[in-house]
Amino acid sequence: MALSNKIVLRPRFKFEVHHDNETLLKEFEKVKTLQKTFVVSRIDDHVFIKFPKKEQHFWSPQLHLEINTDGNNKSIVHGLFGPNPTVWTLFMFLHFVVAGLFFGFVIWAYTNKTLGNSYTLQLCLTILMIVIWFVLYFAGRIGRAKGMPEMHQLNDFTNTILKPYR
Repeated sequence: MALSNKIVLRPRFKFEVHHDNETLLKEFEKVKTLQKTFVVSRIDDHVFIKFPKKEQHFWSPQLHLEINTDGNNKSIVHGLFGPNPTVWTLFMFLHFVVAGLFFGFVIWAYTNKTLGNSYTLQLCLTILMIVIWFVLYFAGRIGRAKGMPEMHQLNDFTNTILKPYR
């Protein structure tokens, strides 16, 4: 799993397999009952692989695979590593709140400057939003680094299942 970009918080991958997607999906269905290390669930062409609840921490990743047919007995596997969807939603919500406040404070500062009033408070709040955004960004990077060994376990598990079909 090589990352194409060092800034990415939710690594993705894509590769081709020379078997139809239903065969691959059934293989994941079969493995789901044969092991207890991971929780494997399937919805249509999507497979979700995560750790059991008792082994998860706040930053525990999960792997979302989408296995699409590409015709001629070929499939394309799209993979996305990411945190629990609830954690990701909270994280994105906080980013949007900080961005909204940033623009609000910039407009408020500009209005006060235009009116000839003091805009020191607004400027400080604007800078605070930038600092908070960097804190959120680095918290995400630290979380990804903390979950990296688990990402490798998920990746190895997926490769073990798909290896006979590659």
